[in-house]
Amino acid sequence: MRILPGKPYPLGATWDGMGVNFAIYSEGATRVELCFFPTLQSTKESHRIQIIERTDQVWHCYIPDARPGQLYGYRLDGPYSPKSGHRFNFYKVLSDPHAKLISRPPIWHPSLFSYKRSDIDIRFVSEEEILQIDPRDNAQYAPLSEVVDTSFTWGNDTQLGIPWSETIIYEVHVKNFTAKHPEIPDDLRGTFAGFGKEPVIRHLKELGVTAVELLPVHQHVDSQRLFSLGLTDYWGYNTLSYFAPDIRFARKGYLSEVVRDFKIMVKTLHNAGIEVILDVVYNHTCEDAYFGPNLSFRGIDNDRYYRLKPENQI
Repeated sequence: MRILPGKPYPLGATWDGMGVNFAIYSEGATRVELCFFPTLQSTKESHRIQIIERTDQVWHCYIPDARPGQLYGYRLDGPYSPKSGHRFNFYKVLSDPHAKLISRPPIWHPSLFSYKRSDIDIRFVSEEEILQIDPRDNAQYAPLSEVVDTSFTWGNDTQLGIPWSETIIYEVHVKNFTAKHPEIPDDLRGTFAGFGKEPVIRHLKELGVTAVELLPVHQHVDSQRLFSLGLTDYWGYNTLSYFAPDIRFARKGYLSEVVRDFKIMVKTLHNAGIEVILDVVYNHTCEDAYFGPNLSFRGIDNDRYYRLKPENQI
């Protein structure tokens, strides 16, 4: 496989029509490997590529042979010192924080944590346990990012700029609004594609709505507590990736098209004179607090992605 230096920006995986540029920020890492996976069911990588180039704390490379649809993750080595705020663990595959698509959310398992633990129950563990790095490989359970072709014909689409004095905002959950809508085809209910259909827009216009505020539509993870109870997170505030549309809103059988579906929905709403606002919270992620797992940010550079307390706890 050919490996070229690439460039540090933009961050994430960028398809340019000839290959893919990979770029990830980490100030504290001492080694970074890009891992390719052949399928969503893969239990280990097919390729591990050490990234040598580093610019402005961004590790980067260009893979001419990579294409949209390529599944990938990262392994980062560095100091494992929780008391100093560092949680690097080279045994853990991590999702790209700038990925445009997370095709496989994490599958809850004790190996997703940077330290040794025998279960995933949300419980407090001792400081001594957290100080012991976990040598188990998590590739079988780790979240996987996917390279996406982000090209899209926006045409003359732009922000509508409706004055605040004339704005009427309608807060809505994409799935809840369309799940049982009698005029939405069954296969589109609960999806971005369904929310962009004419019956939905007609109803919003009849109400006089000028903007929809979508409850979280970026990729989330069901917490380990809900998973242990056999429940799911309906609202989606437990964020894994801020730049990837949540695959639960994808059409069945068209998971990789969810990014395009989202763009079509936004463009359709704009054409109808309806602005789109996203509900996003940045005060917590699915990696939880001090005792949480290494899924992305924490394992990539904990004390740079998170604001830590004086004792280096989130």
